[in-house]
Amino acid sequence: MSESESSPEPTTIERLIVLERDRVAYVLVTLVEALGSTPQDAGAKMIVTGSGRHSGTVGGGKVEAKALEVATRMLAGPEAPAPHLVNWTLRTDVGMTCGGSVKLFFDPHVPQSWPVTIFGAGHIAQALVPVLVPLPCNITCIDPRQEWLDRLPMARNLRAIRHDDPASLVDTLPDDAFVLFMTQGHATDRPGLQRALERRNFPFIGVIGSAAKATVLRRELTDAGLPPERAKQFHCPVGMEFGTNHPHEIALSIAAQLLAERDRISLRNGPRGR
Repeated sequence: MSESESSPEPTTIERLIVLERDRVAYVLVTLVEALGSTPQDAGAKMIVTGSGRHSGTVGGGKVEAKALEVATRMLAGPEAPAPHLVNWTLRTDVGMTCGGSVKLFFDPHVPQSWPVTIFGAGHIAQALVPVLVPLPCNITCIDPRQEWLDRLPMARNLRAIRHDDPASLVDTLPDDAFVLFMTQGHATDRPGLQRALERRNFPFIGVIGSAAKATVLRRELTDAGLPPERAKQFHCPVGMEFGTNHPHEIALSIAAQLLAERDRISLRNGPRGR
């Protein structure tokens, strides 16, 4: 059996799954109605990425060229694109000689741009992650303990990473990451926190713990050579001041603070799509 016979062409759904997994922005163009003399039947689909047509077709020729132009323009815009439906008469809107009309639905999918990284998969993380998963963010949870990572929910926007030296991954995080240190304790929080303050400039850094822990951490960071002002630039205790010490209430207070800080930064930097 030839390779082509043993490897069938991926379906549209399979292609979309790969694009979602790889966080590639795309527009799914669907021909929802075709009247009269049209080059393709209703139900035809085309996937368009920033580099052009990825796969599929909605008829080829001038219809497809115009659809490609619309889809790529949607992906190139400064704001998050919204789905929309167009109704084109082939002769007047597209410039074709055949009579007929098409309705095309443009459905954009742009990867979420709010990264949240959690160091530690313990009790508070177990309560926090389910709160964050439905939100428009991409979550990374890092812990050396696989058994705790395995307890996290499965979600498209959640990535669990087991690593024996979590602090070393601070250098790999995106510049706009919101970073939380919620490991097993002071001794395991500090290496990552120190690395983040020394080498990076994240918009938000939070550490689980008390005000007394924050005082100790700031003294140790200053003793390690950080300027006193820099050693203060993290939130500890992380979370807003409401609720009890129940893990789920702490998780809600942390999620509320993350959202408040996200919106404060967005307001300062100007509006952005979410």
